[in-house]
Amino acid sequence: MSVSIDFSQPADVIAPKLLGCVITMHGVSIRLTEVEAYLGAGDPAAHTFNGMTKRNATMFGPPGHLYVYFSYGLHHNGNIVCAPEGNGQGCLMRGGEVIAGEALARQRRQRADRAQIPWENLARGPGNLGQALGLTLPDNGTPVSLHMREEAPEWVTGPRIGISKNVDAPLRFWIPGNKTVSTPRGYPKKH
Repeated sequence: MSVSIDFSQPADVIAPKLLGCVITMHGVSIRLTEVEAYLGAGDPAAHTFNGMTKRNATMFGPPGHLYVYFSYGLHHNGNIVCAPEGNGQGCLMRGGEVIAGEALARQRRQRADRAQIPWENLARGPGNLGQALGLTLPDNGTPVSLHMREEAPEWVTGPRIGISKNVDAPLRFWIPGNKTVSTPRGYPKKH
């Protein structure tokens, strides 16, 4: 029996429930192996910490939708909106395993001037995952389509990566030993 997710729960409750679930978009399916929780007004690292703007309005909308944003002028990153409407919480999809549509993911990720990208790097890191899925700004606000996992994998938690505020909060969740998880792997606590 599949596990369903009530996205109206806080992001740090939802995050470990996403591990092992499969997201499918634009012809590619990725099993999530790493996510980060962002807790809205109580989390200085969250896009929503200072309140609602035109850019982050989707994060304050209904749970279970995608918040897609353009990061550093390079990548489209995707979050799954969590918590009751108006809270501004979400889970950043940081890494995963491409399980369907690998040729299309490679086409989106591969550059002619580089060696072939190893399988484990196709969706490792939020920008690469977004590129492999083909995320673009028009995906912002769309309902998320997840194939739920059959059972919970072992998971660990540690500090988030690539942020400058609330750095030590143990709000990054990942499947230990999985090659698609971003480095550094932090200081995990097993769950």
